[in-house]
Amino acid sequence: MIQSLAFKFAICITVLLTPIASFAGVMMQAFYWDTPAGGVWWDTVREKIPEWSRSGITAIWLPPAQKALSGGFSMGYDPYDYFDLGEFDQKGTTETRHGSKEELISLIQRAHRYGIQVYADITINHNSGGDAEWNPIARTETYTKFEHPHGKFSRSYLDFHPNDYRRNDEATFGGMPDLSHVKPYVQDWLWRRADSVARYYKNEIGFDGWRFDYVKGFAPWVVRDWVSEVGGFAVGELWDGNADNLNNWVSRSGAHAFDFALYYKMRDAFQGGNLNNLVDAGLVSKNPFRAVTFVGNHDVDEIFHNKLLAYAYILTHEGYPTIFYPDYESWLPKDKLNNLLWIHKNLASGSTSNLWVDTETYIAQRNSGRGLVVFLNNTLGYKKRRVQTRWRNTTLKDYTGQIGGTVRTDSQGWVTIEAAGNGYSVWSPSR
Repeated sequence: MIQSLAFKFAICITVLLTPIASFAGVMMQAFYWDTPAGGVWWDTVREKIPEWSRSGITAIWLPPAQKALSGGFSMGYDPYDYFDLGEFDQKGTTETRHGSKEELISLIQRAHRYGIQVYADITINHNSGGDAEWNPIARTETYTKFEHPHGKFSRSYLDFHPNDYRRNDEATFGGMPDLSHVKPYVQDWLWRRADSVARYYKNEIGFDGWRFDYVKGFAPWVVRDWVSEVGGFAVGELWDGNADNLNNWVSRSGAHAFDFALYYKMRDAFQGGNLNNLVDAGLVSKNPFRAVTFVGNHDVDEIFHNKLLAYAYILTHEGYPTIFYPDYESWLPKDKLNNLLWIHKNLASGSTSNLWVDTETYIAQRNSGRGLVVFLNNTLGYKKRRVQTRWRNTTLKDYTGQIGGTVRTDSQGWVTIEAAGNGYSVWSPSR
């Protein structure tokens, strides 16, 4: 009995310490820019949860939840009051653009009942909407006076740059007051106090993790300290096309990063017509357990030609893939995305090997578990390629259903597979 309990404890510790990308999870970015105003969005997302759960979505990333400069009209990236999630009459409205605090909690609770985690979009580089005050350090008036009806995290010019500690940090954004994370008072209210922003979001509202906005604006230790203090999954928006810079940031922050380097390589591959760009591309090729892959988001959405092939790429490769809400709900065939989600969950495991690449076609293999071989064809006509797989004398089936019948590998693993024009196929042992 003691040995059994020790074994279970060891398994639990292993799971807690394993990077999330080692699991077959998929994130949904559950919004887009200018989602409908009027406080309806939390209810809209709540209604989607059962279907998303059935399709294989394991986490959702919500837009910023706090009251912002324009009240019910702001998307939330100009934060005014972190503790007002739609319950105080500030900036012209009580609800935020997305809804009320009660509706947000109801959404999160339903997601949890369906086994889906929920990530908060945290914008802590800058604030907006403060009142004017005389700033003796800047020697002018600045909009840095923040006072709220609940009395929490009041702020003054001393909490922004320049202040009595230092004049600036890594970057500012849009001319908005730049929070100074070196100030103990700011650290306390953001993540250290028992009633901090982070603990309020996690313990009272129910968030499971964090998407940190504009992490170029502050040092990686901020994210590391936040997560060390309160826990939860964390991913940073380091908008940088250089995979080495992304890898350096995840190493210093201890968090994941959105793989902008891979995004731009996929854009060059599918829009530019050269699939050689997919080989060893992005953060995912250097640090797959820290890469959050995506095909588009609310800021960048430039892959128009064969966008479904880009999803076939991220859902068959390593990394933690993200689905963009309008792609799933409006712009792309939902049945094909659901099929790729099934493939991701059931077939995609292990390291990745490139089996073939040229300007028009790309073939790669996942090397453990059931495994798969994915064939991407970025041209108008059918393509066939002969490749050597890890399976010997094995019957393979295309699990996308786009290619009928089966093929069989020879005694050395060689087989000829095909993909339709502007299409893809995914091959794995037939069962």
